[in-house]
Amino acid sequence: MESSRYWIELAGRGLEAMAVAIMVVFILIGTVRFLFHSLGKIEGAYERYRIVIGKTLLVGLELLVAADIINTVAFDLTLNNLALLGGLVVVRTALGWTLTVEVEGHWPWQQTKESRIGSGPDEPARSPEPAKG
Repeated sequence: MESSRYWIELAGRGLEAMAVAIMVVFILIGTVRFLFHSLGKIEGAYERYRIVIGKTLLVGLELLVAADIINTVAFDLTLNNLALLGGLVVVRTALGWTLTVEVEGHWPWQQTKESRIGSGPDEPARSPEPAKG
């Protein structure tokens, strides 16, 4: 039983490390790309940079939530730890929603313009058809 506890703890720590590594690496890559694009005066470099940073943080937050769930549920399952996990999940979910608004321009539960195209009041929403060419 002690062996499985070790591997579960290792998996939780590994997810945490992977989340941090992904965030650091992709923020560095995004920053370098932004600097090169902004030197060349390419339009929209800042918007692309914000999208890369936002998506990177979203992935990192999701991995950190998964690591917290593993660490809390697998070990020391107490009401205090569950309350702490619940608080972390609420805060990280709120951060994820605000990052989604920043990146995509709408709340996660709202339809996008593309999903409403051609939808009448009685028709189901559908995606636009790809251009033929």
